[in-house]
This record gives sequence, C-alpha cells and structure tokens, in this order.
Amino acid sequence: MHVPNYQGGSIVNLMQSLIAARGHRPSDAEPYPEAQLLPAAEIRKARHVLLLVIDGLGDDWLRRHSPDGPLARHRLGSLTSVFPPTTASAITTYLTGDAPQQHAMTGWYMWLGELGSVLAVLPGKPRYGGSGYKQAGIDVQQLYRHRSLFACLDTASGVISPRAIARSDYNLAHLGPARLYPYKGLSGMFSIIAKTLKRARDPTTLYAYWPGLDSIGHEQGIESPRALAHLDAIEQGLSLLMKRLAGTDTLVLICADHGQLDSAPAQLTEVNAIPDLADCLRIPLCGEPRAAYCYVRLDQGARFEHLCVDHLGQDFELFRSTDLIDQGLFGLGQPHPHLQERVGDYCLIARDRAVLHQALIGEKPFQQIGVHGGLSSAELMVPLCRFDA
Repeated sequence: MHVPNYQGGSIVNLMQSLIAARGHRPSDAEPYPEAQLLPAAEIRKARHVLLLVIDGLGDDWLRRHSPDGPLARHRLGSLTSVFPPTTASAITTYLTGDAPQQHAMTGWYMWLGELGSVLAVLPGKPRYGGSGYKQAGIDVQQLYRHRSLFACLDTASGVISPRAIARSDYNLAHLGPARLYPYKGLSGMFSIIAKTLKRARDPTTLYAYWPGLDSIGHEQGIESPRALAHLDAIEQGLSLLMKRLAGTDTLVLICADHGQLDSAPAQLTEVNAIPDLADCLRIPLCGEPRAAYCYVRLDQGARFEHLCVDHLGQDFELFRSTDLIDQGLFGLGQPHPHLQERVGDYCLIARDRAVLHQALIGEKPFQQIGVHGGLSSAELMVPLCRFDA
C-alpha cells in the first residue's frame, strides 16, 4: 500500500502553492508546505491560471495508455491524492485547500451524527434515498463549515462545472466569491474556458472539473475501449484549447482527484453474505467500496476483529480508525472535531482489486467495474501536467 505525501507531494500541497501564488493563506490554516513539483514562485509568473481536474485520471494509467500524448509530454510528475482517494474527499480538497484531516469529508457515504443519518454527501441524500440538502432545509455551509478556496484568492476567480451539478447545494456552498460557469459536454467546457480567459481583463484564476472519464470507468471499466477513446477526446480538446489560448499568458495545470482500477464480480465481497460479521455492525458500512468505515456494536470489537481476519483477511487489511488519524493518513495537524466519528471504529482497506459492499433493502446490486478509494498506486497517484499559453 502507498500513502499520501502531505509534506510536499500531494494535491493538498498543489493547492497551497496556488493559494500562496494567487492570494493568502488564512491565519488559522494548517501549515502544509507548497508542492515540490510546482512551487508558488512558478505560478506567480502567469497572468491567468487554469486548474483543470479530470476525475479518474490516474498517473499510472495515463503513462501506459498515452505515453506520447500531450498530457504525458507536459507531465511534471505525479502527486498523491488524499485518503481516501475518492471524489468526495479530493474535490473538497481542491475547493478548500484543506486535507481530509481538516475538512472531514471522508468518502461517498458518511455517517453524520449532526443529522443522525448516513448520507451520500455530494448530492446530500440519505443512502436509502430521499431529498437533498436544500429540500430537507439543511444549510450546507452551516453543516460543514468549509472555507472556500476562492475566498483565499486575491484574483478574480471562476468555477467551470457541468450543468447537471453546477448549482448543486455542495457546489454552491464551496463557490465563495467565484463566478459560476455551467457547461454541457466536453467541447462546451473547453469553449467556456477559452472564452472566459480571452475576455478576462484582470488576472483570473479558473477551476474546471470534468467527470466523464470517471463515469465511463465505473460503468465500463477504466481499461475499456470507450475509456481509452475518451482520453483521446480529452487530449484533442486540450490541444485545441491551447491554440485558442495562445498569447493570453495562461498557465494551464491538469490534475485529478484519483485514479481507478478495474475489478471483477468475483472480487466483490458482500458483507450480508457473512451474517456474523454483519451482526457486529451498528450502522451500514460507510466510506468507499475499497476503504470501508465500520461502526461496531458495543462489546463486539474483539469478535469483529476475529471475523475480519477469518473471512476478509486475504483481501482487506483491518485498521483501527484512530490509528489512521494518528499516523497522518488523512492529513497533518489538528483534526476536524467530527473526523473521528466520520471514520468509524475500524477501516477495512482493500488489497489487490478487492471490493467490499453491504447492500441495503431495496438497493440495486453493486455494478461498478472501475473502482477507487484504496491505497494502490493506480488509485492514489495522479499526474500533474503543465501547459503554458
């Protein structure tokens, strides 16, 4: 297993470089160093900065499948994501500059004691379904108390987001003073980026997010022909974008939230098929299929540990969640006051290509092919690519 490098080699450090170059670190922020691959001094040289995050773009995968493409040719090196390497945790890092140790977004499904519910935190819906944050009368800013990255920047800023999620409660809660630019489709994203930067009269910092590769990976596999064709489409669009941005003095940074690897149905363990193990849990598994947080009933800890060794020991490594916090897996410095309760009593981290799932009544079977959340190089390592217009 690999671990995040918060001392200068993670996406957290990249955001520290960006904040130091384009704004100011809040006085109460944890002292994460700048990224070694791209210190703030390099970013300061550009008039405009674009950070494009491609969901699911792993560094190992990129170098295998497009070693001579524009992304690989402009690759500065690799960064680690955060733990767990998943969208909810890593995108919150991009939108706040904080590690999960501080923002406490610990996976797709989270137990929120404040609401007494297990939520899919990006759409804000209880796991069994129902209304989102706004319909339930929940203020996302009051709930999570995150500081927006864009409130730390001294330049004009913008968020370029898919139309389907651009005005989600989660997105709006992290928007801060940035201007929102919704788009439709890959070409639409590149078009809005180009128009916005070419029209900008003052130094501007843009954050753009593309989810398409991750979606294809989940549905058809990250090694599927469609995923490889999509990478080609991204690189073609990027090459055209750089031509359109010529002369704008724009630094274009390409990174990702996590990578993926493909799993097979035979590598899926359904917790409910091990009744004794399921009986130890007081709420359903939270987190990710490759980093599952386990909330164990009182006085069942020893039994749970033995059952995990007997039934899951070959495919998963069992950790006490407090140990992962103490060892710095979620970040450095003072932890968020709710971090402990959001990572449960134990965490099961997958080996090889194993996946862990616990189906609720009425839920569809787990069908993802491309998966992430574990600590393999394929999931944790993401590329950092630099283009200069």
